[in-house]
Amino acid sequence: MFEVALYEPEIPPNTGNIIRLCVNVGARLHLIRPLGFDISDRALRRARLDYAERMSLTVHDSYAALLDALPERRVWAFTTHATRRLPEAALDAGDILLFGPESRGLPTTLREGLPQDQWLRIPMRSDSRSLNLSNAVAVAVYEGLRQHGYAGLG
Repeated sequence: MFEVALYEPEIPPNTGNIIRLCVNVGARLHLIRPLGFDISDRALRRARLDYAERMSLTVHDSYAALLDALPERRVWAFTTHATRRLPEAALDAGDILLFGPESRGLPTTLREGLPQDQWLRIPMRSDSRSLNLSNAVAVAVYEGLRQHGYAGLG
């Protein structure tokens, strides 16, 4: 359904939780190097539990490599710098939902390579900084699934 892309993820348990989410909803996960952990990290293995054999995971050497692997896909950049809220966007099957690293979010140069109407923010209190990465991915994926009537899910 959706392509979830994590740009330079740093925390193994977050990635492990996102693996579980993607397996459970049929999304594909893409990790963009450099990673802040070894893909075989024990914490990552623990978080993904027995989902390893069912996951669709691709590691890319760069953001450009991700775009080359998924040509002509629309990219939605999740950022606190966006003015457009997630529920205002119509997410399509095959869209790339792009998230930045836990400590700093998506870099300015990457964000600015996309039209601002493809920058999305998850609604939250104005005095809050950000959500946990795995929570943000879950919110975004489930909003997209809601828009499609949870197609393929029981």
